Amino acid sequence: MDDAWDAVVLAGGRGSRLGGVDKAAVEVGGRTLLDHALDAVRGARRIVVVGPRRPVPGIVWTREEPPGGGPVAGLAAGIALVTAPRVVVLAVDQPGVTAATVARLVAVGQSAVLVDRDGREQWLTGVWRTDDLRAALPADPRDRSVRSVVAALLPVRVAGSPEETSDVDTPGDLGR
Repeated sequence: MDDAWDAVVLAGGRGSRLGGVDKAAVEVGGRTLLDHALDAVRGARRIVVVGPRRPVPGIVWTREEPPGGGPVAGLAAGIALVTAPRVVVLAVDQPGVTAATVARLVAVGQSAVLVDRDGREQWLTGVWRTDDLRAALPADPRDRSVRSVVAALLPVRVAGSPEETSDVDTPGDLGR
């Protein structure tokens, strides 16, 4: 089996619970959320970021159709540019996900998803067989839930720490 993997970073959300700010540009620990995400997937053969283009070299940029169409629309746009047999999917708003987190998921050797301490899957932190994920995507991905698309792929559940599984959705999350 080819061990190569690409990454899709979803960075096109509206940030409505953060007052409409650009989540990718929000700083946590002196670095943007996008910088955290890019560091976490630095082992990828190709990194595709779905969201507004930024001056970051070596990244493949794309946008979901329509912009703001939700994470499944973003996933569909990103996976269209993936060429590796496996793909790591990561939402930009999870600064606790590190390269070590991604390495644990990739090491499973099959589809895997991070799970929080309460047993909830973090559907936007996982690794998938590219062909399986492509086949699971609906023809019209707008406003579909990620769970409705990927849960049927029966990923291995990988326990994550509270830091790895927390995300930045609200101003209160930034205070953590």
